[in-house]
Amino acid sequence: MESDIQQGPTHPEVTVQLSGEDGNAYHLIGLVTRALRQAGHREAASEFTRDAMQSESHDDLLQLIMRTVGTQ
Repeated sequence: MESDIQQGPTHPEVTVQLSGEDGNAYHLIGLVTRALRQAGHREAASEFTRDAMQSESHDDLLQLIMRTVGTQ
């Protein structure tokens, strides 16, 4: 998985501010899903939400976010 993150996100044009945000998993999922939808990536938003809800840990969720969108 680490190599996936090093290759960059699948939607680098979409950036989500994570620093200073509530670290609650549902809040983070909402931020990313909203950002993807606003950028016109409805299918990617649905896929992200499905995958995020199946994350086994908070760390897995954060890695999925970094594989999907740019983060700050």
